[in-house]
Amino acid sequence: MRSLSTGATGMMAQQLNVEVISNNIANMSTTAFKRQRAEFQDLLYQNMRRPGSTSSDANTIVPSGIQVGVGVRTAGVYRINEQGNLNSTGNTYDLAISGKGYFQITLPSGETSYTRAGSFQINAQGQIVTVDGYQISPAITVPQGALSVNIDATGVVEARIAGQTNAQNLGQIQLATFVNEAGLEATGDNLFLETAASGQATVGNPNAVGFGVLRQGYVETSNVNPVQEITNLITAQRAYEMNSKIITASDEMLQTATRLR
Repeated sequence: MRSLSTGATGMMAQQLNVEVISNNIANMSTTAFKRQRAEFQDLLYQNMRRPGSTSSDANTIVPSGIQVGVGVRTAGVYRINEQGNLNSTGNTYDLAISGKGYFQITLPSGETSYTRAGSFQINAQGQIVTVDGYQISPAITVPQGALSVNIDATGVVEARIAGQTNAQNLGQIQLATFVNEAGLEATGDNLFLETAASGQATVGNPNAVGFGVLRQGYVETSNVNPVQEITNLITAQRAYEMNSKIITASDEMLQTATRLR
C-alpha cells in the first residue's frame, strides 16, 4: 500500500520540522540569532491516467485523469533575516547593527567570516576581538591607557588618551552585505561563511547607502518569537500524529486483507 510509505515521509518531514523549531527555541537568548523555517514540497506523482490523454477513437480528452501522490519531502531550511530588538548593555565594546550588514571577522586560518553578534572585547594586545578571540576586520587596536573609546554610527573608532586634547582616530569599522543573506553558510559560534548562493560580499561603511548604522553599548537580540514557535511546535506535533495514524490505518487494512479466505 502506497499509504504506508506516504505516511512515513510525512512523519520524517515533521520530525525535521520539530528539530528546526527546537533549535529556534534553544537559541531564544543567543545574540543576533536568526530563526529558521523548514519548507516542504510534494513528491512525485504516479500517473494512473494522465490528464489530457485521449479516451476514445473520437479524440475525446480526459479532463483530470488520475494522479496519486507518494508523499512529501523537505525542500530547504531557510533563515529569516528580520531585525532583532536592540538591548542596551552599557558595555563600551558591544555593538549592534540597526539595518543591513554583517561584521567581518578574521579566522585563525586567515579566512573571513561574518556575524551580526557584536559582543566584542579587547585582548591583551588591545585588539578588538570576538568572545573567541578572533579579530574584527579591519583590525583595530586600542592603545594602552585609553581613557574612553567612542564608536559612532558610521563606524569611526576614536579614543581619549591621557595628556592629549584631541581624540585619537583608531580606525574604521566596515560592514558587509550580501544579495542573498539566506545563502550564507552557518558554521556555529554566530559565524557565517560566504557561499556561491549568497554571492560575494559588498563592503562599505555603516550608514552608507544599503548599510545599517552602528549602536555602541547595544547588542541585537534573537528574532525568535516564542509564542509563534510554540504554536508551530503544536502544529508539527499534530501533523506527526496524523501521519502516524495513516500508517496505523494502512496496517489494519492489510491485516484485514490477509485474513480473507
